[in-house]
Amino acid sequence: MTTIAETYAGCPVFLTGHTGFKGAWLALWLTELGARVSGYSLSVPTQPAAFDLMHLANHLTDGRGEIAEAPAVRAAMAAAAPRIVFHLAAQPIVRAGFRDPVCTVMTNVVGTVAVLEAARHCPTVQAVVVVTSDKVYANDGGPWAFREGDRLGGHEPYGTSKAAAEIVTETYRAAAFHRAAGSVSVPRIGTARAGNVIGGGDWAADRLIPDFVRAIAEGRDQTIRQPRATRPWQHVLEPLGGYLLFGAGLLAGADLPPALNFGPTETRMPDVETVARHFVAEMGAPATRVIVQEDPQAGEAAVLRVDSSLAQRVLGWQAAWPASRAIAETAAWYAAHARAEDMRATSLRQLAAYRAESPVAALR
Repeated sequence: MTTIAETYAGCPVFLTGHTGFKGAWLALWLTELGARVSGYSLSVPTQPAAFDLMHLANHLTDGRGEIAEAPAVRAAMAAAAPRIVFHLAAQPIVRAGFRDPVCTVMTNVVGTVAVLEAARHCPTVQAVVVVTSDKVYANDGGPWAFREGDRLGGHEPYGTSKAAAEIVTETYRAAAFHRAAGSVSVPRIGTARAGNVIGGGDWAADRLIPDFVRAIAEGRDQTIRQPRATRPWQHVLEPLGGYLLFGAGLLAGADLPPALNFGPTETRMPDVETVARHFVAEMGAPATRVIVQEDPQAGEAAVLRVDSSLAQRVLGWQAAWPASRAIAETAAWYAAHARAEDMRATSLRQLAAYRAESPVAALR
């Protein structure tokens, strides 16, 4: 297989959500590969933030705007003239979806439409990777791992909006739609469904690791609301490598499925309490206690697993770091930040270590 370095060196890329946690790490990786990245996003979502700490504004075209504003997205994409689009811009917080369902749907559904509309009007675009979520599946609480052909649905606004974005994307794959709509470009489109990611540089509210980072910095205890819940925990670099492989395959014209899961291959994942206690221990923060206070009204699924065997089969993608290593690397990043180290250099070292240890030759 062609390596990602061969695919993306000099490649013009349009990346939405580049100021967010996952978007910043993907921007770092792409720019290190030599891609010419044009970002499009709202303002940096938190202070501090990975985007600022990695000094990414110096290494890409930093475009700002509302993702649901279709004319602005179309103009920005036309100016970038990309070969490939990675669409990561989203309202990504489950609990924020309960507080503001309208904003969640507008950003995640209408925003996806705006990006796909821009892509079909941009003659240079050959491929689009739309990043959704492992929460697109109609989760009835069963212990099995979801596969790409399982029913989509949602019981809360975030999951529902991401499932709707998947359905919207189906239209933009349909040749009949493009013929009737008179599309200038008919890019190859894939959707990527990632598990729960952790890693350095995330300070979003209502996320497990960032909540503990704040608690440790303030020397206080932190409460968890669903201690026995399990998620497909993985380091942020794991699915990003999958997105890059997926995009490379689409650009190469490979016969790929329309959607792929990217999640850990471990059969038993740690629950929320285990992850929290492991992270606190790795941070060396005895002053912060994990307080368990179960919330039966949390509104989130207790069990979530995804089956990534299809991505392994068609892309050769494999996870490199188990959950324990992901937690350790995440803690190491935040500890370095607490010591006021150069976080761009720290992030690049973690990226280099991940690539060196990846079992996927195309990612090295």
